[in-house]
Amino acid sequence: MTKEKRFFLIFVLAVMVMVGKTSYAQPESDADRTLSPYFLVQSDVPDLDRLPLKSTHADVKISGVIADVKVTQVYKNEGKKPLEAVYVFPASTRAAVYGMKMTVGERTITAKIREREQARREYNQAKQDGKSASLLEQHRPNVFQMNVANILPSDVITVELKYTELLVPTDTVYEFVYPTVVGPRYVDPASHETRSTETWTANPYLHQGSPPTYSFTMNVDISAGLPIKDIICPSHEIRVDYKGPAFARVHLNPSEKHGGNRDFILKYRLAGGKIETGLLLFEGENENFFLLMMQPPKKVLQNQIPPREYLFIVDVSGSMHGFPLNISKKLLKDLIGNLRSTDRFNVLLFAGSSHLMSENSLPATQENITRAINTIERQRGGGGTRLLPALKRALSLPKTQGHSRSIVIATDGYVSVEAEAFDLIRNNLGNANMFTFGIGSSVNRHLIEGMARVGMGEPFVITNPEQAPETANKFRKLIESPVLTGIEVDFGGLEVYHVEPPSIPDVLADRPVIVFGKWRGRPRGTISLKGFTGEHPFSKKVDVSKITPLKTNSALRYLWARHRIALLDDYNRLNREDERVKEVTNLGLTYNLLTAYTSFVAVDTRVRLEDGQAVTVKQPLPLPLGVSDYAVGESRSFAGKSASSFAAGPLVSGMKNQVVEESLERKKEDRSTCEPETDASIRDKKHVELGNVTVSDGLSDRSVQDLMKKYLHDFNRCYQNALKKQPRIKGNVVFKITIDGAGGVLNIQLDKDDVNDKTFERCMLKKLKELQFPPSKQRKNSVIVVTFVLK
Repeated sequence: MTKEKRFFLIFVLAVMVMVGKTSYAQPESDADRTLSPYFLVQSDVPDLDRLPLKSTHADVKISGVIADVKVTQVYKNEGKKPLEAVYVFPASTRAAVYGMKMTVGERTITAKIREREQARREYNQAKQDGKSASLLEQHRPNVFQMNVANILPSDVITVELKYTELLVPTDTVYEFVYPTVVGPRYVDPASHETRSTETWTANPYLHQGSPPTYSFTMNVDISAGLPIKDIICPSHEIRVDYKGPAFARVHLNPSEKHGGNRDFILKYRLAGGKIETGLLLFEGENENFFLLMMQPPKKVLQNQIPPREYLFIVDVSGSMHGFPLNISKKLLKDLIGNLRSTDRFNVLLFAGSSHLMSENSLPATQENITRAINTIERQRGGGGTRLLPALKRALSLPKTQGHSRSIVIATDGYVSVEAEAFDLIRNNLGNANMFTFGIGSSVNRHLIEGMARVGMGEPFVITNPEQAPETANKFRKLIESPVLTGIEVDFGGLEVYHVEPPSIPDVLADRPVIVFGKWRGRPRGTISLKGFTGEHPFSKKVDVSKITPLKTNSALRYLWARHRIALLDDYNRLNREDERVKEVTNLGLTYNLLTAYTSFVAVDTRVRLEDGQAVTVKQPLPLPLGVSDYAVGESRSFAGKSASSFAAGPLVSGMKNQVVEESLERKKEDRSTCEPETDASIRDKKHVELGNVTVSDGLSDRSVQDLMKKYLHDFNRCYQNALKKQPRIKGNVVFKITIDGAGGVLNIQLDKDDVNDKTFERCMLKKLKELQFPPSKQRKNSVIVVTFVLK
């Protein structure tokens, strides 16, 4: 058989194999399942509708400070096979999802809230019985998944979900954001942190620049209560119709029909720079809820600002060794070096234990600033980490009279943080402002943002040294002119409970003071807000007896419960406890809310699919605007009907068929005989492989191998950058890495180098220094020897 005939036969076999696949290349076994995103692969199956979602419409009604959103998704099966549609979509992290309905033909089924596993069982049973059903689940606080079962040919099924959220203005600007698409995310299947709820990341994507396959429309009604001054939409083209001074209707321009590849952002101001303030009351059957929103005074003059005290708590543990600690040093030199002469400060370094610069805060003299910088500069990083003792020590320090205290925590987030640390932060909101700086290229954002949330402060993340001055400047601008300090709220004769927040930190920007919770009895008494603006006392009062509870304020119950759930979720990320899970579940069931442990399920009573099995189709998502194909994968992951489309690369589930691999390899061999090898074509073939890995006692070979495999993409970039200067390098490189008991890198030596390329060496040393290895069982130093093979 000639080479051409052999290739043609293999190619035909490959096509036959792929025709049997679904449009998203469903993996054949759980063993092959990947948790990576992949590109949609089109196959020649004309009777299968791969794009069941036809349209998404959002109807938004903003009344004062509350946005109520109704999202309508329309699914239609234009093929000849029954379908189950799976659609992953985002929402605001502040959204309280409180309702869902499904319409099949002329029948509308209202979804019920169930515990997550029970909802999934009811949905699967309905799917098996041939009934139409829909299931709404939360994978993350801002990532949801809709499943719609048994969509028969020509069926149109409409699913409607409702959520509400609070709009909090900053510097008198209100902002409403409607997220439209979930970007590609990766989860390491071998990671001990991987959960079954993370399987949504294995989702198909369209290519860069491809518009969404479904239409996107939106209407926004703004009933502000006060005259509206400006309305802008930086993300989309809109048309604004004013129905009066305080009412406006916003429509998407028809040209934005496929604008669902970027978040919709709407901003507006009220006339005179005012914000909606006052007291909202809701009286329910069993519980009553309130929301107090009061506008602070305008920013004060610089000479009226009270002096400030800063406590810098700096992580110097093993994981901070090298690159992260160097960023911390640069950041703190910038922050401490720019303090005002009237300010005071202190530095607390922590790892397994802590070191305090001074028992009392020091004046920001040049001598003390130099001493602090020298103390930080001497740190090299090492040892384990516990934040709680450091926090306790910082908060126990005597407070300087007449100074506004701020605590700044700088860490990579890979620290032991007990739930008590969150309690400590929450219970001291009135004593100090809390700010977190995440330092390093792979920050534990859950922890950094969680500490900022419970502390009602701002999180900052710095991934490289060049960002340090800019981020420090941003921080200084935020805190340089606090508009209200020493805040106290007195509820007078109104009996309140379950109040959030428990106390109020300084207001550092022109944003309202917000307090919400529950109340009993009759609405009466006077609520007083007191504090200091600059050097002068400030006071505002609300006569509760003049406020009428309104049924239209029913969203307050959802917003209170959502805030409580978000707080419990932050604690559960530290340490999941059954009691907290139970409380979140009960909150979801009691207040009819979607949570990580409760889901909405709607089941039609009619059996519509008598026999046969529906084909599951994952709705492909557009890449977010400006995101390239590299976010999904650099290899052969391309959609289409040409031969190359069947090689969707290693990121595509189920694409490991040997016949396909052989046909592609044969095709590459044929091409190589007639095309000269350029530097670019040589680079395309080259890659880094992980060779032999040996570790000393206390670590497992597997855990280190898994970590190295996770970062092979970064190591390949080092190789590709080196190949641009020297396209024909190859060989083995061996590194000897010494790590401390906490898994931080202490030292790296180049043990063997066949390559002898400085560009590659420098890049690899930098990448390896940034790694955080698993801690050793004996909590002592370990040595790892790893070989990289450059092919």
